[in-house]
Amino acid sequence: MKFYSFGQETAPVIFLLPGTCCHWQANFGGVIPLLERTFHVVCVSYDGFDEGEQTIFPDMLAQTEKIEDYIQARFQGRICAAYGCSLGGSFVGLLVQRKRVHISHGILGSSDLDQSSGAAAWLQAWLVSQVLYGMFQKGKLPGFMEKRLEKKPAEERGYYEKMLTMFGMGNTRMSFVSKKSIRNQFYSDLVTALEDGISVPGTVVHCFYAEKMGEQYLQRYCKHFKDPVIHRHPMNHEELLICHPEAWAREVCRCCGLQAE
Repeated sequence: MKFYSFGQETAPVIFLLPGTCCHWQANFGGVIPLLERTFHVVCVSYDGFDEGEQTIFPDMLAQTEKIEDYIQARFQGRICAAYGCSLGGSFVGLLVQRKRVHISHGILGSSDLDQSSGAAAWLQAWLVSQVLYGMFQKGKLPGFMEKRLEKKPAEERGYYEKMLTMFGMGNTRMSFVSKKSIRNQFYSDLVTALEDGISVPGTVVHCFYAEKMGEQYLQRYCKHFKDPVIHRHPMNHEELLICHPEAWAREVCRCCGLQAE
């Protein structure tokens, strides 16, 4: 695991946690320059997903512990905020729940918080690893997916193309990611449960709720966290982040009671 830092060290600290099988730079490279005007930004690069290491993603709890150890060693165990994109929101929930470090503002970005177990979880992880590994090796979608994407309206196609860029499509750097890392990450996220009604004094949990994902995701946020602050957006999964980066940065700053510069 690597940690990439940006901005003045005296500024409030925010951690950025990438989504499922995402490269840290593809996920957050477009917004780091916006955030580092206000924050000291630390972007996490998970085991198995950094080209500078020869590692395998083990499981969610082992990665959570590494993040906690770094926050304790580097920031005396306390940071202003942590933003989790998609799967990264599961890490935010775990970090808050475990109470080994203190996060004043935990922000979940369109996270699905999906849970499964047993054979169903293993099968989902196996299927995803087969598809994503092939995409990472070729740097593009399978043919049948490309044809489906071509048939979508221009605006909708633009959103999906940005999502693919976040996954590193068109950039061969993701070819280093192993099938095992993909499978381990997807599987362990499914089987690592968050508690219900998580509440920590001094911590506010914010949920960026993309309404086009469906009401069930709002229900999950309210199930796992006690009194979460819901930020509603009439958008798709992480559309605010990838399609409206300036608005996203302002929203993150507002969550932390800060003015975007």
